[in-house]
Amino acid sequence: MSHPHPELKAAPPLPEGGLRVTALGGLGEIGRNMTVFEHAGKLLIVDCGVLFPEENQPGVDVILPDFTSIRDRLDDIVAVVLTHGHEDHIGGVPYLLRERSDIPVVGSKLTLAFLEAKLKEHGIRPRTVRVREGDRRGFGPFDCEFVAVNHSIPDGLAVALRTRAGMVLHTGDFKMDQFPLDDRITDLRAFARLGEEGVDLFLTDSTNAEVPGFTTSERELNPAIEQVLRTAPRRVIVSSFASHVHRIQQVLDAAHQHGRKVAFVGRSMVRNMGIARDLGYLKVPSGLVVNAKELEKLPDHRITLVCTGSQGEPMAALSRMANRDHAIRIGKGDTVLLASSLIPGNENAIYRVINGLTRWGANVVHKGNAKVHVSGHASAGELVYCYNIVRPRNVMPVHGEFRHLRANADLAIRTGVDPERVVIAEDGVVVDLVDGRASIVGKVPAGNVYVDGMEVGGATEASLKDRVTLAQEGVITVVALVDADTGALAEPPDFLARGFVHDETTFEPVIPVIEKTLATAAQEGVGDAHQLEQLIARAVGNWAFRTHRRRPLIIPVVIDA
Repeated sequence: MSHPHPELKAAPPLPEGGLRVTALGGLGEIGRNMTVFEHAGKLLIVDCGVLFPEENQPGVDVILPDFTSIRDRLDDIVAVVLTHGHEDHIGGVPYLLRERSDIPVVGSKLTLAFLEAKLKEHGIRPRTVRVREGDRRGFGPFDCEFVAVNHSIPDGLAVALRTRAGMVLHTGDFKMDQFPLDDRITDLRAFARLGEEGVDLFLTDSTNAEVPGFTTSERELNPAIEQVLRTAPRRVIVSSFASHVHRIQQVLDAAHQHGRKVAFVGRSMVRNMGIARDLGYLKVPSGLVVNAKELEKLPDHRITLVCTGSQGEPMAALSRMANRDHAIRIGKGDTVLLASSLIPGNENAIYRVINGLTRWGANVVHKGNAKVHVSGHASAGELVYCYNIVRPRNVMPVHGEFRHLRANADLAIRTGVDPERVVIAEDGVVVDLVDGRASIVGKVPAGNVYVDGMEVGGATEASLKDRVTLAQEGVITVVALVDADTGALAEPPDFLARGFVHDETTFEPVIPVIEKTLATAAQEGVGDAHQLEQLIARAVGNWAFRTHRRRPLIIPVVIDA
């Protein structure tokens, strides 16, 4: 099993007739999925998503894949193929199209509809190519065949890329629910047919590779969801991903059955459900969905609200309800149904919201205490089935943190794939398929690109470190008037502190430290204001740590007197 090595060098040129695969996101993390395929001088990109920031990345809106390695080859891109409409697969497309607006974007009907609504907000009109399962389309030297897969959003596709170097099958995000609500199952017959033809490289979804057995069918949630809507004494507030059309369909059906009306709350929920309804993916019984005005006239036991915020996102409707910062006031007798997963890293935020809602008297039903969520990803049993059906020559696990990739690799090996042909890569690691063998050959830059308000890539690791320091340690500004001739302080320095515990006398002991620093600098002939500022910052920083065990951000200002 070939592992990534930190000492990898820049990748050499691609051998004639070879296929190069480089993930710029989605390996070693759950999010910002983006894979670049290179063959015969052209590039084809599968997915271009975003990653949502963690608590140690304050002020960041989303994190993008790093486009550095393809920026001077934008004209070589023949298409961006989208496997499905989740943010971690389409959220980065607007930023890629800003760099070249006419790249063809390929996807299924619902995926493109969600993308076009998103691009409208960015003022971009894309060149789209709509495909469906069973279609085969050529893009430059890549012959793409699309295969139906089942996932937690309708209209998901796997893609088989045929090239002269061999065939790659990329599952996208998938599971093998045998009784999906839309009866559109993962097409294992197509997987088997492609396997017969010969899959040279199989890229498989690793998210649930550590989970034994099979992912529960969505239909098995019906009883629990139905019970909530049948027995809740007052309002029911359901929170789900704004793209989980099937889960919301289950809620609508149960609400209709028990004489409740439904209102959608939150911009993304209203927009996406409108699209899903217009395109026929969401079947809404007539008269079921009402607007806020009609809602006010209804008694509590006939009200169901469907909103966003199931991941504890601070700006989403549910978090705002928990913080009493929303028009909808949660109260005793209300039932809140969290019909979603706990994404790794979001647990604290979600429990904070659950605690907030419970405090106002709500009964909160979630996957921890009821069967109201199933994953959208294949568990180990399903992955093993796929390996046995496809019998790939080489395997590269994708979509997961390192532990998921490793677990998925182990499954492939257990089904008989040669361990030498199972490649565990990370973001930026370059894998070449040459003469039927996949191997790691080098790496390209693949850092985090932070979107901060309107600024893309402006925030760096260093500036985030400053933000965390500001948040945790505070800031001290030191203004020193220095006599240009003697290099000594013309008057005592001024100290302005924020987030650093202090009173009038706190900074008195540091004045002699600054005087000593300036005296040493004068002896050594250092008179440049910028150099003096750095010396003062270091001296004050060391003093703050020695005496207060704090590492505040020090902003020194030296003025010539």
